[in-house]
Amino acid sequence: MTMETFFSEYLTNLQEIHQEMRTAIHGLPAEALDWTPAPEMNSPAVLVVHSLGAERYWIGEVVAGIASLRDREAEFLVRDQAEAELISRLDEIEAFHQQALSAITLTSLGEARLSPRNNRQVTVAWALSHALKHTSLHAGHLQVTVQLWKAR
Repeated sequence: MTMETFFSEYLTNLQEIHQEMRTAIHGLPAEALDWTPAPEMNSPAVLVVHSLGAERYWIGEVVAGIASLRDREAEFLVRDQAEAELISRLDEIEAFHQQALSAITLTSLGEARLSPRNNRQVTVAWALSHALKHTSLHAGHLQVTVQLWKAR
């Protein structure tokens, strides 16, 4: 079964954001990947890991019903992730999304899903939109953080 055009294009948008993340972290030393511009701000590595954890949760668990076993708090504590590890995570999540969305149809967009984290009911459309919005927001944070690292 081929994926419906909407979902294929959704994944293309998500992959373009992931490519922006890859570009932002390309060539950064380990020190930069763990650097934060100020207290209570996130490092580039945290921004990538947290974004992908959220995607895995919203697209995989909420939309597709594939348990994520997500430890959200641990995403903010990540350190010592090499560029290659972060790139691998981006590659893996893209392959996972292909699988997770392969059985979703346009009719599914209006279906209700339960967010186990907060027991909130959302539609498939909302969960997908939220995942895209959330990743895009953090990709921007990542780009600015890297700019600040380079300008320091």
